Amino acid sequence: MTGNNEQECFHCSLPVPKNSSYIVKIDEKEQAMCCPGCQAVAQAIVDGGLTSFYQFRTDTSPTARAAVPEVLQELTLYDKPELQRSFVSTDDKNIKQASLILEGIVCAACVWLNERHISALPGVVEFRVNYSTHRARVRWDESQIKLSDILQAISSIGYIAHPFDAGRQEAVYKKERATALKRLFVAGLGAMQVMMLAVALYAGDYSGMDAGIENFMRWVSLFIATPVVFYSARSFFSSAWRDLKVRQLGMDVPVSLAIGLAYIASCWATISRSGEVYFDSVTMFTFFLLAGRFLEMAARQKAGQAAEELVKLLPAMATRLTNDGDETVAVTELISGDKVRVKPGASIPADGVIVEGRSSIDESLLTGESYPLAKTINEKVIGGTVNIESPLVIEVTNIGEDTVLASIQRLLDRAQTEKPGIAKTADKVAAWFVGFLLVLVTAVGLWWWEHDPEQAFWIVLSLLVVTCPCALSLATPAAMTAATGSLTRLGVLTTRGHALETLAKVTHIIFDKTGTLTKGRLVLESLQTFTGIEEQQSLNIAAALESGSEHPVAKVFLQKASQPNTVTAENIEAVSGQGVTGLIDGIQYRLGCAAYVCNAELSILKNKSEHATEIFLANEKEVLAVYFLGDELREQAAESVCTLKAQGKKIWLVSGDNETAVSYIAKQVGIETTRHSMKPEDKLAVIHELQNQGEVVAMIGDGVNDAPVLAAAQVSIAMGGGTQLAQASADMVLLSEHLPHLVDAFKMAKRSVNIIHQNLGWALFYNLLALPLASMGYIAPWMAAIGMSASSLVVVLNALRLNKSVDI
Repeated sequence: MTGNNEQECFHCSLPVPKNSSYIVKIDEKEQAMCCPGCQAVAQAIVDGGLTSFYQFRTDTSPTARAAVPEVLQELTLYDKPELQRSFVSTDDKNIKQASLILEGIVCAACVWLNERHISALPGVVEFRVNYSTHRARVRWDESQIKLSDILQAISSIGYIAHPFDAGRQEAVYKKERATALKRLFVAGLGAMQVMMLAVALYAGDYSGMDAGIENFMRWVSLFIATPVVFYSARSFFSSAWRDLKVRQLGMDVPVSLAIGLAYIASCWATISRSGEVYFDSVTMFTFFLLAGRFLEMAARQKAGQAAEELVKLLPAMATRLTNDGDETVAVTELISGDKVRVKPGASIPADGVIVEGRSSIDESLLTGESYPLAKTINEKVIGGTVNIESPLVIEVTNIGEDTVLASIQRLLDRAQTEKPGIAKTADKVAAWFVGFLLVLVTAVGLWWWEHDPEQAFWIVLSLLVVTCPCALSLATPAAMTAATGSLTRLGVLTTRGHALETLAKVTHIIFDKTGTLTKGRLVLESLQTFTGIEEQQSLNIAAALESGSEHPVAKVFLQKASQPNTVTAENIEAVSGQGVTGLIDGIQYRLGCAAYVCNAELSILKNKSEHATEIFLANEKEVLAVYFLGDELREQAAESVCTLKAQGKKIWLVSGDNETAVSYIAKQVGIETTRHSMKPEDKLAVIHELQNQGEVVAMIGDGVNDAPVLAAAQVSIAMGGGTQLAQASADMVLLSEHLPHLVDAFKMAKRSVNIIHQNLGWALFYNLLALPLASMGYIAPWMAAIGMSASSLVVVLNALRLNKSVDI
């Protein structure tokens, strides 16, 4: 006890905090500790049977807080809101999500282990790892678990995780490549030296060799092979040990068994001067396996290149305007409301609105749009795009994880980490295959031991290595990453893992009209007023009712209203697919289609266009005005529809617009099957009817009223200019708004599924062929190493074909 009658920590003698309860039972007596660190260390001493340490120590132990790794202590910094601002987004009140970099991933089994371990933590909603980029996407409930707890859990199974940073990931990639090259160099050099000695030993078996010389060569081979096993092959053993610690059979378990058993048996043969040595097989195993993984790593990083290009779009620094003049600051220091100056040729540092100047903006890397877009005051710009012509002053509106670029990155990560059904099936087969393989190896080894003991050992080694199911687990992820990356460069963002697989099966494509087949940039062609209301007054009322909407129709009225608009509306309520209602100066107004607003006789209308969209304005008593809105057909819309029909797709046009406008657009693009004046529930009914007939439906839409319909279709595509709600409901987003890119997406989906089937077919064929051949002794150990490496490499290289042009 201390002088103040405070209880001392049994381990380090520091005072034990009041009301704490860190107890460890030592020699049948409960002892109090001051902190969880001391409790953990003391318990480890007890579990290790080393309690005599406390009897013979001459001084108190250092505080166990120092025993906790410094890295783990620093992880708690990532729980601070000011630090999370740059890499964490909030989905719900307590649900957060972040992108992480994982170090130590060497194969598909590492991905599986991390996903299984972290997903089991209470409070973790979702944890997915992208094998191609080594990035993880985690969603967690902040009220149940902290980010630092998740990072520590990853560390506990032997991996390192930290928040995603483009610069840091590039450093990780460089470190990964450098380490792989060093291990490959040591293995290659060792294999060459051991092989020269092995040739001499093999020749001695035929022509005779002095026993002393033979023993000397064996010892030299052991000396050379040892660094190959303990340095070059270390990654295999580390990965296998991580799997075994959590009672799983990963793909490196059989590889490690083969290398380890061959090395141990060879060491014993060298020491005892009896039996055969396999140092040549050990070094060649390691060299060929490392060579295959190095080539696979390079191909994998190339497959994920599109995602890396996105994160590099944002500049590191920005020029911020202050009262004292311009200052250069890190982009991470910007806050909403800051004004930044962007010079011609420079990247825009954050999402914002132009407050000074006009210029052209290159959005090609983000949307696939090849031509710069003219932008002027009050128009929005996206962080990561490039200012082409003139200086701009931009007011920052969104930063960090709230930017469009961050949203695109999150959606792309989600698509690449979510597994389609075919991938889940392959993973299950691979997981069971390793266990089956070990049982089979045991059986084959026992058979050969009974019939030909001299052959048994190397046959077991070959069987362990040649049948590793790496290719089976890589077949789908490699193809999905390459395909989604290729489409992203075209301006087609895949947000769900199942999207491409489902898109390849689509039989019916349902288009919305406004903002989909048409540009959605409606213009007021004409208007007609009744009851003596002035045209401008009617436009001001309509704008007030649409003040909170992002729909293309709303933009027409907001642009035509007086600036500033003195009319304000209260209790605004949007009726999906119909219109909007609100209270202005105590009077209830409605704005929308005829059926919603008035159900009136429409013969009173003048100047009616055959293709115009009619929007009515009415109060509680009568119709006040009708507006005729025109829209422009998207470029190559007819050609795109024609190409899709040639692919055997059934094309429908389903719209909430009137019959005249829908028929006009359908005739322009060549669509025979149309539905008009459709409410959202009517559109849902159409989709459900087709689905009940066994059809696979793709819905392509834009706008708030399309969100529930997009969610109902088997695969859905939202236009890039659509509302956030519509995009959130979609499986894919056409960022470029270029309809031929939609055709490319269907082609890419078909190619992706074909390549996945090719990869799976190859992986199964290889294992079914290699298994009996290795069991019968026709595959030597060095051939097994080459075969296993080559099978994985073939799968990845085949997937890389998806990085080429989608024209087929």
